[in-house]
Amino acid sequence: MQVKMTNTNQRPVEPNIVSDFSDRLSYSGYLSLDGLLAQQRPLSQPPHHDEMLFIVQHQVSELWIKLVIHELTAAIDHIRQDRLPPTLKTLSRVKLIQMQLFEQWSVLETLTPSEYMEFRSVLGSASGFQSFQYRKLEFLLGNKNADNIKVFAHDKTIHDDLKRTLESPSLYDEFLLYLSRHGYSIPDECRDRDWSKPHTRNEALVEAFRQIYRNPKQHWEAYEMCEKLVDVEEYFQLWRFRHMKTVERIIGFRQGTGGSSGVGFLRQALELTFFPELLASRTEAPQE
Repeated sequence: MQVKMTNTNQRPVEPNIVSDFSDRLSYSGYLSLDGLLAQQRPLSQPPHHDEMLFIVQHQVSELWIKLVIHELTAAIDHIRQDRLPPTLKTLSRVKLIQMQLFEQWSVLETLTPSEYMEFRSVLGSASGFQSFQYRKLEFLLGNKNADNIKVFAHDKTIHDDLKRTLESPSLYDEFLLYLSRHGYSIPDECRDRDWSKPHTRNEALVEAFRQIYRNPKQHWEAYEMCEKLVDVEEYFQLWRFRHMKTVERIIGFRQGTGGSSGVGFLRQALELTFFPELLASRTEAPQE
């Protein structure tokens, strides 16, 4: 007796699945995939296999950064409108995006020094320092430095946008203004200052945060917001550190393509902090 064998390793297409897109919006159309997937253009001749990895890695990073900027801009608006609960949700999303950015470095770390040197020359002076989105992200978080926008002088639209962000209150600034509106003791110099300058640590502000941490039940929303900000700072620093170690792994201590000292320049960024009082307030143990 012969047994008829049938191929069951196949999922049938359901009859109601749409297949005619002659007059409908398709997945590719909605995402503009024709344009998006045409942007990976290696410059090495002949094209080096690993240049595609380098391009995709950085393009994907820019897309995630675009989303972080989108979320932080919304968070700042929520705080201005005294809407702290949706701000907390937004910053939770930002943290998860930061985790994606952090994990991406593991893919680039598969690029060896010899592989990278095969196409590094085609970058010319191009460097991540010239990422206007990264610069805007840092400004939104409070790392203000007017010198950093000089590199964008050739593009008025980008330069003007960065200048507006530079001169506007950061996420932290807006939170301090929120706390002031809600009866917390926030020093005058934190509420009325030149927003284009970086925030500097203020001991009176450290004490204000200690009060919040001593009695979280009484100050729950502010307490939760403080913890969300600490999350954002921690994951940003982890991203910076992973970036530095990835660069060190691939090019050692060579000079960066944009003219920086490379790893040494990246290491300096690890000393920068967005919310110094939130970390300083932890030195003294909370008391009920």
